[in-house]
Amino acid sequence: MQEVVILEKVYGDRSGFLKLDKKLKALLGDLEVEWKLSAVKKNWVKVSLNGEDEEISANLVREEFGEVPYRLKAVVEGKTYRGRFIDLGKVGYGAYVDIGIFTPRPKDALLPLYYLKETFGEMPVRQMIREFGWVDNLPVEVVVTGVEFGAREVELAFSDAQLKRIKTWLSDGHDKLFIAGTISENVEKALIKTGHGRDVKRIEELGLMETLLILKKGTQAPGIIKEIGPHLRGTVIGAIKFRE
Repeated sequence: MQEVVILEKVYGDRSGFLKLDKKLKALLGDLEVEWKLSAVKKNWVKVSLNGEDEEISANLVREEFGEVPYRLKAVVEGKTYRGRFIDLGKVGYGAYVDIGIFTPRPKDALLPLYYLKETFGEMPVRQMIREFGWVDNLPVEVVVTGVEFGAREVELAFSDAQLKRIKTWLSDGHDKLFIAGTISENVEKALIKTGHGRDVKRIEELGLMETLLILKKGTQAPGIIKEIGPHLRGTVIGAIKFRE
């Protein structure tokens, strides 16, 4: 048996398992392999593969979805990783990102406060989280800037590509919603059901269960949250709001 913990999480309404299963059918359908999906520590998804073609299948899964680093020892300074915000707002000295470190014990990495202030200006981290629409489980691309193996500490910065995206989100004048905890198809259904599809400029899948809605100019995020929120139970919604 081959096992791969991929760079996706399933949580909230857990609809991601069905969607992921369909993606694996498209990817592995012609191979002699069976697979099983399960959630491991902190909701990361494990793909267990069994059969004649399990090795080639595991490699295809790694190529398609990526794989967590597993061990602190495997984390390399200067390397780019895909992680998820976790426990946002619980501390004032930065923002934690889970990049999938499981041993010697589960460990989240830190975007330190001094880095966030250098990058976004002087404001408390909780204000950043609120104003930037950040929510737990939002996927982010980060670069490891320091690893203290003795203290088991990992420090991060956003990758250039991620920073560019965040700065675009904060400057283009469009209100935005970050919806975590359901697949994008369910977000689309909620928009259709409430008649608000016409208020959305673009829908982007940020991850298996994380969706970004870019609203048309003049459409305000709080009004859309009020309308679609009741149709998206189990989700967490963050917003970037531009004042009229």
